[in-house]
Amino acid sequence: MEFPIFRANFKGMKVSNMAANLIGSEIIKIGNEVNELIRNGAQICNLTIGDFDPNHYPIPKELQEGITDAYLKNNTNYPPANGEMSLRKSIADFLLNKGNLTYSTDEILVAGGSRPLIYATYLALLDPGDKVVFPIPSWNNNHYCHLTGAVPVMVATAAENNFMPTASDIAPHLKGATLLSLCSPLNPTGTMFTQKDLAEICDLVIAENASRTVEEKPLYLMYDQVYWTLTFGDHKHYDPIHLRPTLRNYTIYIDGISKSFAATGVRVGWSFGPQAVIDKMKAILGHVGAWAPKAEQIATAVFLKNDEAIENFMVPFKSQIKSSLDALHTGFQNLKSEGIPVDSIEPMGAIYLTVKVDIQGMKTADGKVLENSMDITSYILSHAQLAMVPFSAFGLTKHSEWFRLSVGAANEATILASFERLKKAIAELNK
Repeated sequence: MEFPIFRANFKGMKVSNMAANLIGSEIIKIGNEVNELIRNGAQICNLTIGDFDPNHYPIPKELQEGITDAYLKNNTNYPPANGEMSLRKSIADFLLNKGNLTYSTDEILVAGGSRPLIYATYLALLDPGDKVVFPIPSWNNNHYCHLTGAVPVMVATAAENNFMPTASDIAPHLKGATLLSLCSPLNPTGTMFTQKDLAEICDLVIAENASRTVEEKPLYLMYDQVYWTLTFGDHKHYDPIHLRPTLRNYTIYIDGISKSFAATGVRVGWSFGPQAVIDKMKAILGHVGAWAPKAEQIATAVFLKNDEAIENFMVPFKSQIKSSLDALHTGFQNLKSEGIPVDSIEPMGAIYLTVKVDIQGMKTADGKVLENSMDITSYILSHAQLAMVPFSAFGLTKHSEWFRLSVGAANEATILASFERLKKAIAELNK
């Protein structure tokens, strides 16, 4: 008996409205284009993806050995839904000893990196139509709003304040909001909250919650501090609970090892906050199955207790990142002093430098006008072999002249070699 062959007409197939209107990561798209150029032989200084090249930034030796040992001991079955108890204990001790934050193991949730935890925070707190307030530039909050049906309230920030929000920026938008999403050190800028600015924003959250009835959903604060161990010079990391302990019942932290230990692919992240919220997040991720692998959890639990190994890793690791960021910042400041229309903001934390390339409206040698940030990105990539991400990928308009440069995948020599190419490429433009 023969059966008819059914061929799906994929062009006409229907999917959910959410999926149909979902926008992919602009950063990954740019990064993929750069990687394709590199595979084809182009010599690119790739400053796009917020990742680490393991050839330049390998994970700690003790962590690597611990992961291997855990696999050799057959730790390959399901971990507990909220994370291995040994890891949650180590995280609690790490937060207390390094961050002076006191949380119990029941207030900590482990997952496969920080992204599932951010998504779980959104799902646990937000109903479709609820408002989420976040400053721009910002990493991915717009996409999480789309995934959950939340209403994004994007708050513009100013270069004069290092693109960090102030209380006056935030205040007009909190009435009726369910979630305020903040990050420090900030992706994409590499800048940080001052104690004063964060404290004043915390006071707004406290005041807003005091104005709500018990029947109303409170205003929660999600605080992404995944870069908090990567701070430089005199810049100090501040967090909400230290500044305003009364926010403890309303604050959910996002954290993990991906940035602290160059372990982006190891996929061990954690969240901590009020147990009632953490329990709901655990139930959500239990259905999703977004667990960190068991072997990696066991190894991380051991590593977090090894103060000597952490110190021996962090000192040269931070020094190397800072050296690359300083080389970038100095290079752009030197170009600025020569009259080249560029600028940069002092790096404070994370692995990013905020750079201004003010060539919008100028013409290339063949007469093409650089009309927006993507035109500038493309021109600099093709003529200076320098790859960067425009702030339009983080919520700003396509006419923004600001860009994110990430040093995790490029060594200092490669960075330094790019400045003459950049100078030449800009000099070839016509006003």
